[in-house]
Amino acid sequence: MKLIRRFTDADAFGGSSELLPVVSRYASRGVLLDGRARVGMMYLSKLDLYKLPGGGIEPGETREAAFVREIREETGWEAEILREIGYVEEHKYVNRFFQYSYCYVAKAVRDREETTLSANEARLGMQFVWMSMEAAVEKMRRAQRSSLDLSKRFMILRDLAILEQVQSEEGGRS
Repeated sequence: MKLIRRFTDADAFGGSSELLPVVSRYASRGVLLDGRARVGMMYLSKLDLYKLPGGGIEPGETREAAFVREIREETGWEAEILREIGYVEEHKYVNRFFQYSYCYVAKAVRDREETTLSANEARLGMQFVWMSMEAAVEKMRRAQRSSLDLSKRFMILRDLAILEQVQSEEGGRS
């Protein structure tokens, strides 16, 4: 699996560019597509923030199974993975947190059902929306320019890098 991007505090807010030696959390995330070339995005209304579906890998779970589970829980859609696209490293040196995210492209394959959001996701007002790839990238770029919060900036940088990777690959497939 290839490295998509490695982010440090320097990328997020101009701080340290130091790399952390031990992974704090492994996650799976990526781009969910429908049959009409739309991207599934999660909108966190309390933060006014869009993000890609995904989350932590549970003990004994494969990274692919984690991504499919996260899609089902957060969006209500059943999905199948089309391909892996790489991984992203987030080295948050300021709070000593290193997240390693396996990244995929998946396709929604079965009608939407109820979501099973965590208490924190529900508290943040998480909602699922479809939008064009261009709209998703633009929302992430706009958020990147305006967000000052460290955690949000890392999330925006990570998800924007994933979207841009898929966008460039999809452009090459045309």
